[in-house]
Amino acid sequence: YVGISGVDVTQVFCSSGENVLLPCNNALSGCTSTTWNYIYNRPSETVELIVGGIKKIYTETHERLSLDSDCSLNIKKVTKEDRGFYTCRQYVNGQLQGTDAQVFLHVLHVSSSSSQSEIRSGSSVTLSCQLYYDLVSCVSLVRYEGLELIWVNQAGVNLQTDSRFQISFSSEQCLSSLTTTLLNEDHNREWRCQVKHRNQLKTSATYTVKYQTPTETKTPSPVTISKSPAAPTQPGT
Repeated sequence: YVGISGVDVTQVFCSSGENVLLPCNNALSGCTSTTWNYIYNRPSETVELIVGGIKKIYTETHERLSLDSDCSLNIKKVTKEDRGFYTCRQYVNGQLQGTDAQVFLHVLHVSSSSSQSEIRSGSSVTLSCQLYYDLVSCVSLVRYEGLELIWVNQAGVNLQTDSRFQISFSSEQCLSSLTTTLLNEDHNREWRCQVKHRNQLKTSATYTVKYQTPTETKTPSPVTISKSPAAPTQPGT
């Protein structure tokens, strides 16, 4: 993939909540020359994350950032807002050294259209698997780089082959939707959305079906209630 300044770009895929490592393949020893910038388009802005190997503490993400020993950028508990374009640059005595190491970060997130209280056997549920991206086109990733979002079961079988699942994909939104009617045996079942890029599995996110268990201790049963007044009252002597 050719990046913004014409050099090769690394594309990193991860799921929300995971930790991720963005490589800096142009680093000099010690990381004191390393600057990491973050560029996004919401609106268009460039933020300095690391300067001279030191974190900029005013950034919203600074507590989740750290430098690896090779000057790669660690991001803890990635969110979809972390998506975008990252550059690693080397400065010596104020002079830029070499070319940028450029990284696109794409973040996968799975969600349900139903609240937890609505998840029960017999109900319909729609799961959304969306790849969040910025400064790049999902349509292009699909068309030219073989990007796929694939739903599989716990055994790794593609759910597209099972008629009980209706699956649709929008390359405009980078969104794969799965709709099904829940069965009794679906309780604790996992459905996983995989990201494949150039026929390689890059990351996945899992949705686990959880039915609410009856809270018998909170609501007395009708049998218990009816028994209490049924006992005969002894007349006073």
